Amino acid sequence: MLAALVTAAVVFPLSAAARPEIPAPAPAVLAPLDASTLDEAYAANRANAAEAARMAAAHHDRDRAAADRRLASPGRQLLAFDGRGSGRVTEVLGDLARADRVAVLVPGSDTGIDTYGRFHAAAAALHARLVRQTPKGTRTAVVAWLGYETPGTFSTTVTTTGRADEAAPHLRALVRQLRAVAGRETHVALLCHSYGSVVCARAAPHLAVDDIALVGSPGTGAGSAASLHTRARVWAARGGDDWVENVPHLSADLFGTTVGFGTDPVSPAFRARVFAAGDGGHSDYFRPGSTSLTNLARIVLGERKAVTHD
Repeated sequence: MLAALVTAAVVFPLSAAARPEIPAPAPAVLAPLDASTLDEAYAANRANAAEAARMAAAHHDRDRAAADRRLASPGRQLLAFDGRGSGRVTEVLGDLARADRVAVLVPGSDTGIDTYGRFHAAAAALHARLVRQTPKGTRTAVVAWLGYETPGTFSTTVTTTGRADEAAPHLRALVRQLRAVAGRETHVALLCHSYGSVVCARAAPHLAVDDIALVGSPGTGAGSAASLHTRARVWAARGGDDWVENVPHLSADLFGTTVGFGTDPVSPAFRARVFAAGDGGHSDYFRPGSTSLTNLARIVLGERKAVTHD
C-alpha cells in the first residue's frame, strides 16, 4: 500500500495535458459584505458570470460558456465568482441574511466550473432536504463553496496538503463573511467531502463553526479529532461502497513533502462522532433519500440525538 501511495505521489499527473487557458474577467469589485449588500453582490457576480460566458464563447469553448451562462441565470445567488482558470464559485441556496442555520459544503478533487453542476446538485439536494426537515420557525441556507483550486484525482497534489493549506485562509474568510451577513449567533456546519475534509482540517483551528462533518475522507493530516484544535463537534462517515476505504491511512516524508493523510477519520483512534452513511459510494453522500443525507441534515439542524449510527 505504501508503494502505491508513493507511486501516486511521484508519477507525472495525468491531468498535466492542461487545456488552453480560458479568458475571463477579473472578479467583480464588491462593497463589504453584510445583509444590506447581499443582493448587490449577487447581481454583480451574475453579471460577471455572463461576461465570462461571452468571453468563453468567443474563445470557442462552448462547454465553459454554457456553464458560465447557467451561473449567470436570474435567481442564482452567487456570493463570489471568478471564471479564470478552473474557476471559483460560492453560491447560496436559501435566505442567508435570515438563516438560523447555515451549511457550508466543501468539495473534493476534480471540482471546477466545468464540473460545477454535480456540486450544485449536492447542495440543492441538501437544501431540499432541509426545507422538508426543518422545524417550523427555523430558517436555513446552504452555501456551496468552490473557493479553492481543487486537486486532480490523478495528480501529485491529491496526496499532499498543499492545496488545502492554500485553501484554508479562504475558508476562514468565508465563515467570517457568513457571520457578518447572518449574525454571530447563527449555527454554521461544515460538510466536507473527500479532499475537502483535508481543507476543513487545515482551516479548523480558530474557525468559528459549530460542527464539522467529514464524509468520504482519505484522512485529514491530523492524528485525531482533538488534533484539529477546534471547539466544533467533529463527525465522520463513510459509505459501504466508497472506494476511499482502500486508500492507505498513513503518511510518509518524500523529498521534503509529507504524502498521505494519516489516521482514518472513521476509526476509533480518531475519536470523531461516527454516523451512518448507508451503502453508497464515494459520490453518493448527498444523494436524495440516502441515509447519509438524512444524517447530514440532522447535523446541520442540531438534531444530534436523531443522528443514526452503524
